[in-house]
Amino acid sequence: MESLNLHLEHLKFGGGDAKEDQIIESLSGILQALTENKHTTCSLLIESDVLRTLARLLQSDPLCAVKAAQVLAEIAKNEEMKIPCIDAGLVPILIPLLDSRDQEMLLHVGRAIGRICYDNNDLQEQLVREEVISFLVRIMSDYPDNEPLVRVNLLALSNLADLDTLKLQLVEAGIQEAVAEILKRLQESSKPEDMCSLKAASDLIVSLLLGDESMQQLFAEGKGAIYQNIGIWLTSKHTQLQLTGALAIANFARNDSNCVRMVQLGVVHQLLDLLEHHVENGDVSVQHAALSALRNLAIPVANKVQMLDEGVAKRIQMLLRSDMPPVQFKLLGTLRMLMDGQDPTYLLLAYLLLASWKEPLLRCFIMTGILVVAFCCSDAAEELGQDLMLLHRLVQWCDSKDHAGVCGEANRLLASLIRHSRSQEVVKAIQEAGAMKHLVCMATSEHAIMQNEALIALAIASAINLEIIKEEFKEASLVQNIHKLLQDESTGPEVKYNSIGLLCSLLNSGDLRQEAEGDEIKETLEKLCGHINENVAKQALMALHILNGEQSLFEQ
Repeated sequence: MESLNLHLEHLKFGGGDAKEDQIIESLSGILQALTENKHTTCSLLIESDVLRTLARLLQSDPLCAVKAAQVLAEIAKNEEMKIPCIDAGLVPILIPLLDSRDQEMLLHVGRAIGRICYDNNDLQEQLVREEVISFLVRIMSDYPDNEPLVRVNLLALSNLADLDTLKLQLVEAGIQEAVAEILKRLQESSKPEDMCSLKAASDLIVSLLLGDESMQQLFAEGKGAIYQNIGIWLTSKHTQLQLTGALAIANFARNDSNCVRMVQLGVVHQLLDLLEHHVENGDVSVQHAALSALRNLAIPVANKVQMLDEGVAKRIQMLLRSDMPPVQFKLLGTLRMLMDGQDPTYLLLAYLLLASWKEPLLRCFIMTGILVVAFCCSDAAEELGQDLMLLHRLVQWCDSKDHAGVCGEANRLLASLIRHSRSQEVVKAIQEAGAMKHLVCMATSEHAIMQNEALIALAIASAINLEIIKEEFKEASLVQNIHKLLQDESTGPEVKYNSIGLLCSLLNSGDLRQEAEGDEIKETLEKLCGHINENVAKQALMALHILNGEQSLFEQ
């Protein structure tokens, strides 16, 4: 450390009389000391107040300035040096140096600014006010072959893109065109240093897409630079670019109109081709991202028919053999989203709404569209609901104890298959697969939405063919579970209503009726006749009449 002290004293007291080679030698000595003992060197640098000397050198002779910038970039690697660098007023001095034409200077200055300002919102916003974004974009455009310099600028821009207030400004500065060009240039390379830049550029794109306004501007009705390159990225030899393409689609698909446009442009088959490429020993992140994109694309009702017609539900079943829970979870969610078109309840509401519209042709057109979606989802549910491989995997995943998300989605898909198919064949196939017990368990879930889905599915199955499933209901104590839901004060009105509806179907079986009578469910129903919710009260009254063997008041 003695030689370091000599170098520090020389820089501090040498003043303007020191020769250029002496200054550079002392700066090199500091770099060597940082390599040998970072912690002790940083302490000595703070004590010597050498940072103010560096500030002066940055504005002096070009050779000394470049070396001073290099020293500062190394100093700024250390967390404890960030505040002293800020206090020494180094950031405002560094910013104008980004206008330099010396590539080595740009490299060191970029590193220094990036490290000092990392995770500091105030300083990052100051950089934007000083128009640093335009400097960084220009540097990448002017020196595209300087990989270290490009990578430093990409990392600096990514740090700025982490601030939601700045994403739109980055897009408005045209950063996407520069990044797209970088990726185009690197897509055939396999050099390790190029892969670092490719990763940095990809991360920057994904970060920009996380902002709603910046995402929408980047999409530009499918004409933006990012979207125009997605097809190339999805078929790239680089997994990183494939992932970027899938994540870009998933983020663009946060907007329904974007979803419709992308399906029209044929993006679905590009995603399916990518998934097929990764079926055997594929990349889990890519599979997860591609399934997320497909799920988002399936949300708008208008897309469901086209996606089902194009065989999406069948093609993604290739991933049923996956052992990776994240992939399993997204696969199940995507299949369920494709099934969830329009329940009869929603059809009725839509009909009532449309009936109030004055234009008869428009009413007819919209209602026809809704019915087409419902029937299409029904056909798909009937086909999938009889797929033995799918049902086998669903039963396996319903038993999963380690991954609650996979278990929950498997149960919800089972319920969806029954709700949307309303098919005797599907009910029989699910019963033969041993899956009914899982729906009974789902009815007692802690999540109301899952309870209601299970209760409705069980009621539909009971109405279709109670005889073939009543034994499983008895083994799973369905009647007793329903009674507990009705007795529980914390059970919501909708769950109570659907529970009673299911009970009414079960009472058509002599064995299950005996269980209900033996469990003294009648007293609970009598109490519910006075429930504050009118629908629950009416449902309880109807169930009482059925339990007593009387004709329902609603049937008279």
